[in-house]
Amino acid sequence: MEFKVNKTIDEINEKIKRKEVVVVNAIEMIDIVRKHGCIEAAKKVDVVTTGTFGTMCSSGALINFWHTKPKIKASKVWFNDVEAYGGVAAVDCYLGATAVKEGDPLNSIHPGRFNYGGGHVIEDLIAGKKVLLRAEGYGTDCYPAKEFEKEITISDLRDATLLNPRNVYQNYSVAINTTDKTIYTYMGVLKPNISNATYSSAGELSPLFNDPFYRTIGIGTRIFLGGGIGYVIYQGTQHDPDVERNERGLPKSGAGTLAVAGDMKQMNTRYIKGASILGYGVSLSLGIGVPIPIINEEMAFFCGVSDEDIQAYGYDYPNKISKTYGLVTYKELKSGTIIIDGKEVPTTPLSSYYMALEIAEELKKWILDGKFYLTKPACLIGQSSDYEPLKYVKC
Repeated sequence: MEFKVNKTIDEINEKIKRKEVVVVNAIEMIDIVRKHGCIEAAKKVDVVTTGTFGTMCSSGALINFWHTKPKIKASKVWFNDVEAYGGVAAVDCYLGATAVKEGDPLNSIHPGRFNYGGGHVIEDLIAGKKVLLRAEGYGTDCYPAKEFEKEITISDLRDATLLNPRNVYQNYSVAINTTDKTIYTYMGVLKPNISNATYSSAGELSPLFNDPFYRTIGIGTRIFLGGGIGYVIYQGTQHDPDVERNERGLPKSGAGTLAVAGDMKQMNTRYIKGASILGYGVSLSLGIGVPIPIINEEMAFFCGVSDEDIQAYGYDYPNKISKTYGLVTYKELKSGTIIIDGKEVPTTPLSSYYMALEIAEELKKWILDGKFYLTKPACLIGQSSDYEPLKYVKC
């Protein structure tokens, strides 16, 4: 496909350097595309900023806590009694966001409250709080120590890298419960007999709805991550570009995901918080913003997406039941009620639209101030075999 507008990342970065770049957030772009069309919008706008803030379970911290005296080959590691995986190297470990503090009653008293876990440790470290580090080893000639214990802060750590295998889910099902009892899920508390519905996406602000075929996002894409600068390092686990899509090319169910990484020492606890999910477990609530370069009218068209364009399936969550209850738009979800089987059902978001917009605005400010430059991906993340620009793009 030949485009009438063609820009490069280098050209956009030159505009950032000269402070001539035009940046808008994803909501602002909707009106620009509607008013001017995607060709003129592509001429006017250089970057669209997106944002999302919500619970992202597949997250964690890769930590190096320096060599101890004497040295230890730490096979078991705990932070505030939350166990990290020690099978990496002598003083490297991986702390998963969903790891629960030792001694937690879990769901033995149902529903469990899960007051503290890996996500909370990550938040405490970023906040600069003291955290108790404990390590155990079996002793070797080069690593003779068998025990180590010390209160540390993030400044005591050699490296603290947020390393998340799966974030920024492109879409997610709407959760309902058709049984006659309340259930407790990672999609929140679901009341019996379809008495409520929950969903988890910022919709029109969400990064992968604004680049549905991953035309600008790939390995090396610089992003806003937890209040600092991070990078896309690969497609995320469960990345599935070949799902059913609507007439705009938007997936109707979970599709693309991103694996991301960044320096925790740059981050801000406004945008990264430990989460306790009643009856389910612990996790991490995280803010991510992705800049979408408007390199042609195709990207302007995709960034003109609005909540009324985005659809999701309603699914019955308990007992692995995968029966679908039809499609709803994010405009309907955000209205506060949807209709399921003729019944008006209240809806609740699990992600924060307010925070997603704040993140998009903060990223926009960074770019306008010349503090954030775009990167050209080393390669794009996994593509859809269904991708045909002319099939979806209507300029």
